[in-house]
Amino acid sequence: MVVLVVDPPKDPVALDTTLDRVDGVKRAGQGRRERIGGVSNDVRRLLIVHRTISPALHELFDAVRQGAATDEVEGVEVRTCAASRASVADVFEADGVVLGTPVNIGDMNGALKHFFDTIYYPCLEETRRLSYALYVHRNSDTAGGVESIAAELGWERVHQPVTVLGTPEKDDLAACWELGATVAATISSG
Repeated sequence: MVVLVVDPPKDPVALDTTLDRVDGVKRAGQGRRERIGGVSNDVRRLLIVHRTISPALHELFDAVRQGAATDEVEGVEVRTCAASRASVADVFEADGVVLGTPVNIGDMNGALKHFFDTIYYPCLEETRRLSYALYVHRNSDTAGGVESIAAELGWERVHQPVTVLGTPEKDDLAACWELGATVAATISSG
């Protein structure tokens, strides 16, 4: 299994900018478009698009990342990218996406909204049937904005959203681990 992840710093303010890229990876010609066009590639790519701004979100993100990188699933490369930096090319290269966000004022964080604003029209037809899952941290009720946009894009949810209220408990982290592993296993089977 090929897994590429970046160990984050303990400072939650710096998390978004350091959890998002891997060094020295040549990705040209290995993306989703080439595989759709008929070029076979045994390695599947899971993109985790996240907004990790608090210790609680970092715990959830880390559990998802560990689940996605489990040795129980083979042939999946895990890539993490801050929502503020994720691009259309990142999505085109992915076989599956995990979205992570805090809830602010009843809906997804602005960084994830910006991600959707950036990728929506270019990905609208190109990424139909893309596997995805969602984890959310909230301090109050949440609306289904992410689910609505993913449905409009034609993405296929492969795991129920994990929503955590307050400090993540052991069961919350286990649910996030399972979410990451489920998406990785889904895309590893082709």
